[in-house]
Amino acid sequence: MTLRIIATGGTFDKHYNELNGTLAFADSHLPQAIAQSRMTVGATLEQLPLLDSLDMQDADRARVLASCRAAAEQAIVIVHGTDTMKETAAVLGAAALAQTVVLTGAMIPYEIANSDALFNLGFACAAAQTLPAGVYVAMNGRIFSWDNVQKNRAAGVFQAL
Repeated sequence: MTLRIIATGGTFDKHYNELNGTLAFADSHLPQAIAQSRMTVGATLEQLPLLDSLDMQDADRARVLASCRAAAEQAIVIVHGTDTMKETAAVLGAAALAQTVVLTGAMIPYEIANSDALFNLGFACAAAQTLPAGVYVAMNGRIFSWDNVQKNRAAGVFQAL
């Protein structure tokens, strides 16, 4: 089995700017995260424009959907910002794709200590290889169907509706 990993940005891929204390995008952390995970399954990384998910528009979600439709792989992981992950999952879920698509992200950027990014990536990769075709959100050790998930901003977790 091979796996396609699609980078769209989000907190996972933000870099800390030591000069002004802000988070912004540069290069994706995914090549380093994939190497660090020591994954033995073949993985193809596709990088879309890196965006904060609050900045994602319908055209950006259409680009993610087009990437999924064009993918030869049956297992797809999408690294996405957590704020609008549910909205992108809904677009993909409504498309009734034949693949297993798992969206994941991070509450703390990959390069910051105690980040959940690497765990979530590994968990999502395992889920994409084992779940039946459909669209899912995998965050912090839990898997949700695309139509039964919400981000609890106060608790900083994802939960069922």
